[in-house]
Order: sequence, then C-alpha cells, then structure tokens
Amino acid sequence: MTLRSVVIGCGYYLPSRVVTNAELALRVDTSDEWIVQRTGIHERRVAADGELTSDLAIHAARAALAHAKVDASTIDLIVVATSTADQTFPATAVTVQAGLGITGGAAFDLQAVCSGFVYGLTTVDALLRAGTFKRALLIGAETFSRLLDWTDRTTCVLFGDGAGAVVVEAQELSGTREDRGVLTSHLRSDGRHRSKLYVDGGPSSTQTVGHLRMEGREVFKHAVANCTDVVEAAFAATGYSAKDVDWFVPHQANRRIIEGSAHKLGIDPAKVVITVDRHGNTSAASIPLALCDAVADRRIKRGDLVLLEAMGGGFTWGAVMLRW
Repeated sequence: MTLRSVVIGCGYYLPSRVVTNAELALRVDTSDEWIVQRTGIHERRVAADGELTSDLAIHAARAALAHAKVDASTIDLIVVATSTADQTFPATAVTVQAGLGITGGAAFDLQAVCSGFVYGLTTVDALLRAGTFKRALLIGAETFSRLLDWTDRTTCVLFGDGAGAVVVEAQELSGTREDRGVLTSHLRSDGRHRSKLYVDGGPSSTQTVGHLRMEGREVFKHAVANCTDVVEAAFAATGYSAKDVDWFVPHQANRRIIEGSAHKLGIDPAKVVITVDRHGNTSAASIPLALCDAVADRRIKRGDLVLLEAMGGGFTWGAVMLRW
C-alpha cells in the first residue's frame, strides 16, 4: 500500500467580459483571420476593474469544493499558482484562505508562469505523500490582462484571465500504476532562455509591474521540443505510451503548439483537450480550466489516464501523468 494524491473535485471561474478578436482589431493592427490562423484563439476573458486574481481564485475554489462535496474546513493546504499576485506580498493564497474561512493549515503561492499548475501539482503531491498534509486546494489563477501592453499586437491577442482549481487528497492505495491519482511528475527549467518570455518590470529591478515581452518564434520552437522531453520521461517512468493516454490536457498557449506537440508524441488528435479558442492563454490557469471543461462535459471520466504538460517563461516546463 502507498499514499497517492487523488483529485476528487475541480472547479473554475471565468470573468464575465468577453473580448473578441474583432474588438482587438479596433485597437491594434490585426484581424480575426490573422489571430485565428496563427493561434487558434477566437476570444478571451478579461477581469473587470477591481476584480483581483484572488477573487477569481476564490470563485474557482468554491466550485471545486462543491464538486468534491467537501467543506472548506477540511482543507489544510492551499497552493495558488500565479504570476499575477494581488500584491507583492502577502501571498494571494492567504487571501484565498481567508476568503474561504479557513484558519488552519498552510497557504502559499508558487510562481512558474505557464508551468505553474504542473509545478503546483507536483509540489502538492510531494507534500501529501510525505504525510505533511491530508487535503489540498491547488488553484491556477491569473489576471494576465494587467501585464499586457495593449499596443503590442504580438502579445495582447494571446492572453486572457481566469482561474481553475482542484481538490487533491491523500489516499492509501495499492501502489500500482492502475491506482487513481498522480502516477509520475517531471519538471525542468533552463534559465538561459529567460529573456525569450518575460515581464520587463519588478520590485527589485524597476519598482513597477512592467509588461509582458516575448520572442514568439523562439518560444514556439522550444515548446514542442521541451514537451516531448518531459512526456517521454513520464512514459518511461510508468511504462505507458501515447496509445494508452485517454486524454492529453496541455497548456493552452497556441493551437499550433498544441497540435504540433500531440503529433510529435503520437497522441490521437481526438484525445487532445483544447480550450485556447475560447480562453486564450491563461498561463497557470489554462490546464485546470481545460481539465474542468472536459470533466464537465463528461469526456474525462473516473479511471481515465490523463497527461498534463506545460511550458512557461524561464523557461520552465513539466508533465504530470495521473489517473482520474
């Protein structure tokens, strides 16, 4: 017998404001055709004035708790994966903790940009399996619209706001690869590429928030190669292969990256969950948003083998394989 970290519920929240490609075409030199052809994005959500990352996270957390049918008081660990914290400190996670009425346990933020949810799930898994905590809330929440230069057509068309959350608990199971829960995790980073995707501000450097900057072609090139690296490591660790995967839920950065990665890995396109067309790139929120979408319409069912993968600024990248 062994402890496994099992996802028992998920939930999400999207701001009510929808920004279409046509609206962006009124702001910058672009068009719906140009955006869709290069990214697959048709629309994205943008947080309202005064709507904070913690607000999105609390909504998603409540939905996840309701789906899991557990009370907030049973949560003893909260991890919020975000690059758009409410404040430099304290952590957005403690605001979420207070908002949910939780007074015990621990809460902290984790920053790995678009890889944040994969890094977060790996961290939660390790803490639960160590016996340090029993039940966790992992939330990916972002208000990337606050980091965008809305005059830069190469970046402002790509990103959106949103939050997704999962409830994860430690369960004693058989210890085989047929168990529910996290089966294997693989994380990587390479700081030599930090200038290819970054924000040009920060408290230590400019004392400002700054704007997102990106070398799109370089990010695309590394994304497909890096995805292959960690996914193949997950296959090697479990003995599974692409044909065994029931659902591939990648970071929703760009439809061409998603499809290119799936093709290179030999994953059936019908098994790929895609929400980037409706949400844009929501960074650390993109994987849980996509997960919740596929759970809500009953594509992902109990017992399914699910593969998560992401790459973000840094570069950071990683993969998690779990049984739902």
